Amino acid sequence: MLPCEPGGSRSKNNHFRTARLPARILKIKSEPGGSRSADGALAKPDIQRHNTHMTNALTLILGGARSGKTRYAETLIKALPQPWAYVATAEIWDQEMAERIARHQADRSEQGWLTFEAPVEIWHALEGNSPVLVDCLTLWLTNLMLGEHDIEVALARLEAVLDKRTAPTFLVANEVGLGIVPDNKLARDFRDHAGRLHQRLAARADRVVLMVAGLPLVVKPSA
Repeated sequence: MLPCEPGGSRSKNNHFRTARLPARILKIKSEPGGSRSADGALAKPDIQRHNTHMTNALTLILGGARSGKTRYAETLIKALPQPWAYVATAEIWDQEMAERIARHQADRSEQGWLTFEAPVEIWHALEGNSPVLVDCLTLWLTNLMLGEHDIEVALARLEAVLDKRTAPTFLVANEVGLGIVPDNKLARDFRDHAGRLHQRLAARADRVVLMVAGLPLVVKPSA
């Protein structure tokens, strides 16, 4: 049987046969986690299905720029009891970054949010027992590289505190490995570090979601 792009196969008589995709891939739910009923109305998100039953569940949310990662993560965490901890890893480098941070802060202006600024030592903000959203691991990795920190040591400390968590944790990160090969060493190193970071965290995560155009694609469902 010969494999055939984009996921189909060919039968013995060489006719193309459509691949049988898992139901969780075929049944894509729209942002922010809702689905549409028979009359086309947007239904409320099935939060019980999205938030695993385990109290210390780890969810990794990946996606490209403006794919809806943060909005989706906020939808999930806000379905849990307050307070919600938001770990911000961004640093203000210029006016544009300052404006971006201000917009994010405005989105979390409602009561219930606890914000922690942690550009490098994010593990300290994860030691509490509240639901936590880390946004984002990509800027955290950037800070580690530009500050010439030991990435392996930092990742080991993050993994150690994640293992001790007693409340749900949502990690947001940018998928940067789907484009062309960068033309300089620093960018290539960053892409490689990000890919390895995602693999390690996805391996220990209870659930992994890939955001595409505001749609959450579950690539690793909760057990």
